[in-house]
Amino acid sequence: MIGYLRGELAENRLGQIVIDVSGVGYEVTVSEKTRENLPDIGNPVKIFTYMSVREDGVSLFGFARKDEQDMFYKLISVSGVGPKGALAILSVFEVPDLKYAILSEDAAKIAKAPTIGKKTAERIIIDLKDKIDRSEILGVSPSDSASTSDSAKLAPAAEDAVDALIALGYDKNASKKAVMSVEGSEELDTSAILKQALQFLF
Repeated sequence: MIGYLRGELAENRLGQIVIDVSGVGYEVTVSEKTRENLPDIGNPVKIFTYMSVREDGVSLFGFARKDEQDMFYKLISVSGVGPKGALAILSVFEVPDLKYAILSEDAAKIAKAPTIGKKTAERIIIDLKDKIDRSEILGVSPSDSASTSDSAKLAPAAEDAVDALIALGYDKNASKKAVMSVEGSEELDTSAILKQALQFLF
């Protein structure tokens, strides 16, 4: 198996890139989210990969971040979701948003991804909701991420929402801004604040 490729970005076209590794050009199929995070042509790049071996050939699928690769593996473990379907989902969703959609059982939102119907979305939720650590979404201790001084002006539930967003990979300032954008947050619980903050970020 090829875990990752490190080389020079030689081509970047819709749905596929080419990485030059010591004079060998590897064609890698990637999501739009990965393409958006790549450097300009000619710059060094590291791409995490998944190698698909089928009767009709061998294909490499690539990811700019390890969390995207990890989510890809989870998605293809679901019956009816192949590598192309998983990439279609990851082209539409950032990993934190997809995790929240799964945990909140929002099949309609997941079904917005190309080639993914409602039944497949529901199957993804059923198969993966117990494979995602809920502490990544809720109940994160302030000591795990932002300091209490950074969130001193926020209510406790809002502080927890900021910490949860940071744990999901969002920038600290962006997380606090998203939480502060939630109207009436002082009267809401963490789950409600987080849901609205994610909509702001998404």
